[in-house]
Amino acid sequence: MERHLLSPSMSHSEPRVPRLSVYVESESEINDFKWIESERVGYDLGEAAIKRWVNQHWRGYLRARWLEHLQGTQFWIELDRNDFGLLQTNFAQDRDILQPILDRLKSGQENLDVICWAETNQIQSEPVCRILEALDINSRRLRHRFD
Repeated sequence: MERHLLSPSMSHSEPRVPRLSVYVESESEINDFKWIESERVGYDLGEAAIKRWVNQHWRGYLRARWLEHLQGTQFWIELDRNDFGLLQTNFAQDRDILQPILDRLKSGQENLDVICWAETNQIQSEPVCRILEALDINSRRLRHRFD
């Protein structure tokens, strides 16, 4: 597995972050799942286990990698380069609601779920919508290569 180092700002003072592939890194998750599920039933489930992992876990796996990319803790080559570290530079005035929004997105909730949460908790919709629009999760979806 080849790992490239990236210094996003090209500044020597910035920490260097390995450039990884969500597809390559997901292979170990898939293989672990396939092995555990095959052991559980007593025979190799093969492609059926891989398909099940993709159907059950790909979306959450990708969402977690996307958030790492936004936070600037990990650079994923399939994700938008301009999104890397976005959370470190934007939303300073919205820090109090940013983390609860990210927690909801990481748990698999969608934009509408976050908006409903904000409304239920009497949080102003304007900053919530501004954050969701900037993050734009709906355009950040990748299909697994197995699809």
